[in-house]
Amino acid sequence: MAAGPPGSRLLLPPPLLPLLLLPLLCLRGLGSGLGSGQTRFICTSVPLDGDMCAAAAAAPGSGSAEELKSAVLQLRETVLQQKETIMNQKETIRELTAKLGRCESQSVLEALPGEPKGGGAGRKAGFSKNTMGDLSRAPAAETLSQLGQTLQSLKTRLENLEQFSRMNSSSQTNNLKDILQNKIDDLEKQVLSRVNSLEEGKFNPKNESEERGKIESTLTSLHQRISDLEKGQKDNRPPDRFQLTFPLRTNYMYAKVKKSLPEMYAFSVCMWMKSNASPGMGTPFSYAVPGQANELVLIEWGNNPMEILINDKVAKLPFVINDGKWHHICVTWTTRDGVWEAYQDGTQTGSGENLAPYHPIKPQGVLVLGQEQDTLGGGFDATQAFVGELAHFNVWDRKLSPGEVYGLATCSTRALAGNVIAWAEANIDVYGGATKWTFEACRQLN
Repeated sequence: MAAGPPGSRLLLPPPLLPLLLLPLLCLRGLGSGLGSGQTRFICTSVPLDGDMCAAAAAAPGSGSAEELKSAVLQLRETVLQQKETIMNQKETIRELTAKLGRCESQSVLEALPGEPKGGGAGRKAGFSKNTMGDLSRAPAAETLSQLGQTLQSLKTRLENLEQFSRMNSSSQTNNLKDILQNKIDDLEKQVLSRVNSLEEGKFNPKNESEERGKIESTLTSLHQRISDLEKGQKDNRPPDRFQLTFPLRTNYMYAKVKKSLPEMYAFSVCMWMKSNASPGMGTPFSYAVPGQANELVLIEWGNNPMEILINDKVAKLPFVINDGKWHHICVTWTTRDGVWEAYQDGTQTGSGENLAPYHPIKPQGVLVLGQEQDTLGGGFDATQAFVGELAHFNVWDRKLSPGEVYGLATCSTRALAGNVIAWAEANIDVYGGATKWTFEACRQLN
């Protein structure tokens, strides 16, 4: 390549720049060794298949070829070292990324019960299901609160048994009651011990699942034995004076209505409920049909208000019932224009329209109390389970009038049972530790 006149610029095609870089570096090092104290750059024409450093060594003012080769080798060694360092850094980044991903996944699992719940078919996407028998991934403090509520429920049931045993004295019943009372006292001590461990920072999360499993197993056993004792009361109570108790947020505790729903172009669903579960009381009932798991669902999930779903269409209900007191609620709906009304404690609190208009409720489905179905009759998720007590679940194939709803909420003797689903002990099967026991609606409104 020829040198231009003084002051002119040397324009090099881009492909030649990498070819010139190495010899210029070589010559830069040689020039610095001159005694003039200034640096000189020498451009030399090199054939495409020639040795650039060798050509640079033959240029005027260049040093020995050995010095150039040494400089090139050192430069190559430096490049290799930098390449190795970059590879190590990439491997470290991959490891840190993997660890961060695992931490984020664990955080999502721990925060899952408190995630907001959206309506429609997409509300379940992205959430893994708990395996059968698992408890929800609730924080330790929330679990302790649930256990405390369960113990209180057991105590209340034992008090009812005491009243029953006074009228029907039985030494065997009294002995069993004493044994159960002792076990409840032991469980209270275990819960108190766990509270103290949490406060002192000594609680080991690795043993949480195992300890919680032991306590839940004992509670299930207690529920069963108390239920056996309560069977003696069934002969002395009307078939509709019972309630279902769901003390814990699990995916295996539920009740199933033996009868399915017919095709309905209107309905009214009414029930008594009592819960203070947080966040969200869960799913009081769900009705699934083949091909549609959300044919008719009542659910309060996460921090969202209670919702009614019909064929995956959603309406938010203005209920305020999560206070640990008994409340009577009713929801009415008609397929014409999708008009709905909501009643709490005998008073209409909300209404709307365009909720699944002209879609009849399909027949031949499965009606479950206490769980939300993701498949027909199953696919339960502990985070959506109902926690609390439920009674007098009735279904009609028409819209009830405000006066009829008020009569139900005030326990009027003229109140009618559902003509589709009537609340009767023989119509309900319980599973997984859910229990039935005597319920007097108008006597327990506190």
